[in-house]
Amino acid sequence: MNRYDVIVIGCGAGGYNTAIRASQLGLQVACVERGPDIGGAGLRTGCVPSRLLLHASALYDAGRRRKHAALGIDGPPTLDLARLMAHKTATVQKLSAQVRQRLRAQHVTLAGGHARLDGAGRVIVTSMNGAQQTLSAPAIVIATGSEPIPLAAAAFDHARILDSTDALSLDRIPRHLAIVGAGAAGVELGSLWRRLGARVTLVERRERICHWLDHEIAAALDRALRRQGIGIRLSTEVVRIDTRADGVSLALRVPQDNAPATLDADAVLIAIGRRASTAGLNLASVGMWPDRDGALPQRHASTGIWTVGDAAIGPMSMTKAEEEAIACAEQIAGLPGFVDYSSMPAVLYTSPEVATIGKTEDELRFGGVPYKVGRCALAANAHAAIHRAPEGFVKLLVDARTNLIAGAHLIGAGAAELVSQVAVAMEASMICEDFARVCHPYPAWSEALRQAAMAAGGWMMHG
Repeated sequence: MNRYDVIVIGCGAGGYNTAIRASQLGLQVACVERGPDIGGAGLRTGCVPSRLLLHASALYDAGRRRKHAALGIDGPPTLDLARLMAHKTATVQKLSAQVRQRLRAQHVTLAGGHARLDGAGRVIVTSMNGAQQTLSAPAIVIATGSEPIPLAAAAFDHARILDSTDALSLDRIPRHLAIVGAGAAGVELGSLWRRLGARVTLVERRERICHWLDHEIAAALDRALRRQGIGIRLSTEVVRIDTRADGVSLALRVPQDNAPATLDADAVLIAIGRRASTAGLNLASVGMWPDRDGALPQRHASTGIWTVGDAAIGPMSMTKAEEEAIACAEQIAGLPGFVDYSSMPAVLYTSPEVATIGKTEDELRFGGVPYKVGRCALAANAHAAIHRAPEGFVKLLVDARTNLIAGAHLIGAGAAELVSQVAVAMEASMICEDFARVCHPYPAWSEALRQAAMAAGGWMMHG
């Protein structure tokens, strides 16, 4: 039996970060991965490939729409989808190899195969050829990630009925791509294929897209997507999907009037969410049972089982996975590791970008918290004018009782980078007045943050 201090099951963002940090703290670590490559869904089939393709599609779309013609940069671009996909694959493989190198540099033992718990402190690993080995450790970390949820009306066939991984590897641009679900994956992948020339229709059962966003941000994103030619059907349910040789047909129902309708497309992407991948771990052997979404509590103290990332109860993101991984490793080592979920940013890489952190206006209102709002339109920002990207705004929410920043919601170019400044301010418990007095370079996107903070205090200078 191979003995370690920590065994990590899964080598995605939650797993490899747990392993690296635990090894840095002097613990002997083994990391088990059942797939042929390491890096997890975020690196291999989610965040990294989607961001790369979104970036490429934005460049292509800007050229196709002659966005920079006024600058003397003109001419229609050409698209070689096969080369783009090959570049995506090469980038993912390079990053996966870098993770493997970091683990080896930290002296983490990598074990390939399917892991199954065998009571407290024991893991049986079965390789592809059927060989088994038993690992033992006082601490076992479950970091098995998540998987797309299929629609009850139709299972994935990965040809016409697609999951998010399929949608990042298409070998041709569909004439019409229907997307069920207008959450993060739906709007991002819809943006991607619309920019590359596909007709895209989002079908969402709720009354608005990205329902967790601040209502003003969600409305602004809805308008932007519609202007880009993306069809959006809200308050609409998919009751059946029929496949045929040349496409799919979605049977729809609008609950308000129960009116039936159909939507024909080349393919349909199901983007209704993800569920934790915890099946097959033999959790019963340690007295653990997942919730209805497959997720587990972050700690099962009596058995030494820990859970991080998408497998743990809570939001699913690489950001959360890394934070929980660091805290988990530190707690196992006896240090006071912690995660501050209240200042954890989230980003949608649509065009315009969307970033959010902290409370929304609705949450503050429903919680009875008095608050102030500071807004700055990017149209007033010099950097936005230079980049010909005036769309969007920054919205800062400030607790009126303490003058602390309660949340921030941004839509527009640069939002993904700007939200990090707000995260630093919230972690440092910086009051709005101090945030407004932080000096920024000129011209820069970040000036919009300062102006929004000034606006919350009633003294906006430029807006």
